Parts: sequence; structure tokens; C-alpha cells
Amino acid sequence: MCGIVGLFDIRGERQPDREVLADMNSAIRHRGPDGDGLFAQAGIGLGHRRLSIIDLAGGGQPLFNEDGSVAVVFNGEIYNFQTLTTQLESLGHLFRTLSDTEVLVHAWEEWGEGCVDRLRGMFSFAIWDKNRGCLFLARDHLGVKPLHYAFLPNGWFLFASELKGLTAHPQVDRTIDPRSVECYFALGYVPDPRTIYKGSYKLPPGHLMTVRRGVGESRPRPYWDLTFQPTQTLSEEEAATVLIDRLRDSVRSQLVSDVPVGTFLSGGIDSSAVTALMSQQSTEPILACTVSFDDTQHDETPYAQQMAKRYDLNHVIEQADPNHYHLLDQIAYHHDEPFADNSALPTWLVCEMARKQVKVILSGDGGDESLAGYERYRFFMAEERLRSTLPLWMRAPLFGLLGWAYPKADNLPRYLRAKTTLQSLSMGSTAGYFHGVSQTPDDIRDPMFSDRFQSDLQGFSAVHVFENLERSAPEERLSRIQYFDFKTFLAGRVLTKVDRASMAHGLEVRVPLLDHELVAWMASLPSAMKLRDGVGKQIFKQGLKDLLPPDILTRKKQGFAVPVAQWLRGPLRKRLRHCFTSKRMADTGFFDMDYLEVLEEQHMGGKKDFHGPLWAVLMFDAFLAKEQK
Repeated sequence: MCGIVGLFDIRGERQPDREVLADMNSAIRHRGPDGDGLFAQAGIGLGHRRLSIIDLAGGGQPLFNEDGSVAVVFNGEIYNFQTLTTQLESLGHLFRTLSDTEVLVHAWEEWGEGCVDRLRGMFSFAIWDKNRGCLFLARDHLGVKPLHYAFLPNGWFLFASELKGLTAHPQVDRTIDPRSVECYFALGYVPDPRTIYKGSYKLPPGHLMTVRRGVGESRPRPYWDLTFQPTQTLSEEEAATVLIDRLRDSVRSQLVSDVPVGTFLSGGIDSSAVTALMSQQSTEPILACTVSFDDTQHDETPYAQQMAKRYDLNHVIEQADPNHYHLLDQIAYHHDEPFADNSALPTWLVCEMARKQVKVILSGDGGDESLAGYERYRFFMAEERLRSTLPLWMRAPLFGLLGWAYPKADNLPRYLRAKTTLQSLSMGSTAGYFHGVSQTPDDIRDPMFSDRFQSDLQGFSAVHVFENLERSAPEERLSRIQYFDFKTFLAGRVLTKVDRASMAHGLEVRVPLLDHELVAWMASLPSAMKLRDGVGKQIFKQGLKDLLPPDILTRKKQGFAVPVAQWLRGPLRKRLRHCFTSKRMADTGFFDMDYLEVLEEQHMGGKKDFHGPLWAVLMFDAFLAKEQK
């Protein structure tokens, strides 16, 4: 796992500024504390930070082909590199290292852009081909590893693993994009391909990009997309067996390493499944890392201990600081742009704890998206059944009025907190799902912004991100929202959170459930095998019945819970108030500051819970504070 940066002259062969290139590389040194490399010649500059995992002695980068005409900088792991090495050697290519990185150089020489179709792994990389006069970039199928880029007005093209690698260049435009701000407050993150800045972008998952000298600005192109088509004819029992076999194969491929490998063990189904399959393939006890929390209502340690006992794990448990809100500014720094997923804090803690033990960790991320594990899928499908009985022209006024009139009853049991559901029912399917996943719903978000900011948006709304996906999304309802989540929530929120927290600590996190071949196979299963009778992951639970304790298979999904509402009323109250009294927020001109104070006052009074919007405000202010340093 590493970090990469680069400069490419589109207009000619000007000499890159080596000092600027070094600054860009230094900005992401946390991603690769084991070493660095710089390469610069007329028209091109490449930088690399290395976290040594494979071929500890010989895997330095940039890495070149035999005659030095092709160079690569690479972040990630190619899990099928040994198979590809054998294949490329049979075609006459000579390998000088045992590194998976070298496969990319020779795969490019042999297959050009088609090399990405043969890769199984998590990756972002850039290949400079002197003879072809081009720079080739690619990001893995599902967006496990990040890649950012920008075109400068003076004809230079820049790329970097993190946004801070771009902004280390003095000519990168740091003007905040109002549309990205709208997306951030709606979703809690800035979705691909946008960044918070105008003119800087993320290469989307499953996309490649070839930048050629003299051609001008290039556009990303997809090389892979997830297709939800129920083509499997297996029985449920057969499909459950195949699913576990395929996951076992994915785990096996991701255990390849020249350093010890451990696992995150939360006590949930996904991490427990990965841990069980790791244990089956190891002759030594697996190291499992668990963070415990003081709040017994949210602490999953007892479930993790069941797994540890069953599989004789080397189980390391570390107690989390209950007041880990002190990490807020570190989170803001490492995310580069505003990020309001409060589970980023416990994710940071578990990565920090794991790095004390190992350099590589396997994680259970991705199972909920593939196998319909989120509770929101159940709610959406229930709403869809009602939508199908009443046309929109009837639902919109009826449920719109009911949603407006229904109190925001945050203190009542969940089944009585119907405001969001009523509002969603007044909308079409896509808008309703967007409303349900919004960190700050429209009726709260719109008044947050100033008239000038609303004018700058020129009619843009974050819901357009979802509406633009409709053309490529499947028709079947559950599959459609799973597709939305793969394109937005998974890449923009879940994987971003894990990448930044792990890389901040020099830790590599691998995700067996997101092997793209496995994900494509799961997408071919009928929806009824995933969500049935309001319960998700049906087929997964069936396949795991002999591998996991019954308590884990039947427990309700929990996730990292953070007491943000209480923090904002207690230890973070002063900091939140500072957001409204300092000049930072007001000087942007984005906000109606009086309305933000109304939200704060109502939340502090305890009658309403606005912790989602207010946490987004707090993290946006933390982003602004970072920008001013």
C-alpha cells in the first residue's frame, strides 16, 4: 500500500519542477513511511511513497521496464500477480523483481489499456510510456484505492492518491465548488467524480484515463461496471455453498504477503465470516483486532470473543477512549475535504490499534452493499410496495402534507418516527431513496444556505447525482438502490473512510468481500436470496451456519455507534457555538447563519435531534480551519 503523485506536460517536453514534485510526494508521506522515489525527465515527473508489503527488498518505485521506456507508480495490491507473471514470462517478458508492481509494466507493454481487464485486486496506478508519449491511469473496479487529478491552465496534468498531493502544487485552484458543498451537506461526503475544489476530480471506480501530449484534456472512460442481472439457476442451498467457496478463494488470494496479516473483528457477520475463513487457511492462530467501547449497548466485544474462542484466535482487545471526539481535527486533515461520517472516529481508533500489531489487515467491508444488509433496504422495499399501490399524483400531496405535519419525534421509538418515511412516500423511488440516505434532508438543508449560494447552484441539487445514475441502473427495485450505493455510498463514504484512517497509520486494509469477481457473482443472484421477509443477507447466513455462532448470525446489524447528539450538547457545545460566532463560516457567504443558530438552539433544548446537520456543520468548519493554516 502506497501513495503516488505525478506531473505530465500535455503541451510539450518542459522540465517538471522537481522541488514541487517532491513537495507533492512529501504531502502524502504517511501513506508510505518505508521509503520514497522520484523520477523526472523532460515532460514527466513521478513520485512514490512506499509501504512495503510484497518483495520488501526489490519493490521500490517508480519501477521501469527493461529499456527504461515504461515506468509505473502504483498504490494497491494485484492479487493474481503470480498468475500474470507466469503468463507474461511465457510471452517473452523478463522480470527483475518479485513485486506485483512489475506485472503492471509488462501487462501494459503486452495488452495496452486492456491490461486492466486482467487485474484482480485493489489499485490505482499511473504508467508513463515514453515511446507512445502518453500517461495511462486506472482505478480499481470498486474504488478501494483513490486517485485524484487536475488539469492546470498552463498545460500541466497532475495526479495524486490524496487531494493534499494535488494542493501541494502552488497553482492548483482551491476555490470551493458550491455544488460539492451541496452534495456534502446532503450526503456527508463529496461523491465521485467531484472534489470540494473546482477543477480537481476523483477518477471514478472502474475507470481509466489516457492523457496524451498535444491532445488537450482527456476524459475518464469506464472499463468495468457492475451488472445486476439474476442469471443464477442454482438452488438456494447450492448458491449458499458457492458463495462461501468464492469468498474463501478471495480470502486465500488476499493472504499473500511478505509481512504478517491480521483481521478486523467487530463481532458482526461480515468480519466474522472473513476471520473464520482466514482461520481455516492458516496453520497458526490468526491475529484478530477488536476495539471495545464503554457503552455496553454499543459494544460488540462479547460477540468477537465468541469467535476468538471458537477459532482459537490471537485476540487483541483495546479499550477506546470514550471521548474520542478529540480526533476531529485529525480526521479533517486526512480527508482533505469535508467528511461527516462520524464513524470515521472509531475507524481511526481501530486502525491505530491494529497497526501496533500488524501491517496488513483483512476487513469485512462490502457485504452489506452486495447482500442487502442495510436496514434501509428493508424500509425502502416496504415504501416501494406502497408506492406501487398509489400513483405519484395522489401520493405527493397526501404524504407531503402528512410529512410536513408529523413532528420530528426523535425521542420516540423508531417505529413511531415516521416523518422521513412520510416525506419519502411523497416522492418517486429515486428521490425517496436519496431522501432516506441524506445526512441533511432537503427541508433542513435548503434553508441552511444563503440566497447567494442558492443562486450559485443554478438549480443543481444533490439528488441529481442519483438521477444521473438511473440510466445505467437496473430496473429491479432492490438491485437499483444497491447499484446507487455502490456508485455513491461505498466508494465515497465507506472506502474513503477506511483508506484515510488506515493510510494515516501506515496500515494496509484488504477487503475480500469486494473482490470484483465475487461482487459480480453476487449481483447475479435473485434479490429474494438477499432480502426476504425484511431480513437481509439471507443466503450469506445460510452459507455461514456451520462457521459462525448462532448469536452472530441472528443478531441485529450494529456498526460503529458514536454518541454525537450527546457530544454536541456536552463537550463539543462550545466548539459548535464557535462555528456560528467566528468569521470562518460566515465569510464563505454560503450559509444563513441565523437559521444554523436556530438548529443549534433546538438541538440543545433536547426536543429535537439535529445531530446529523450540526455534525456536518462542525466538520465543514474543521475543513475551513485546516484550509486557513
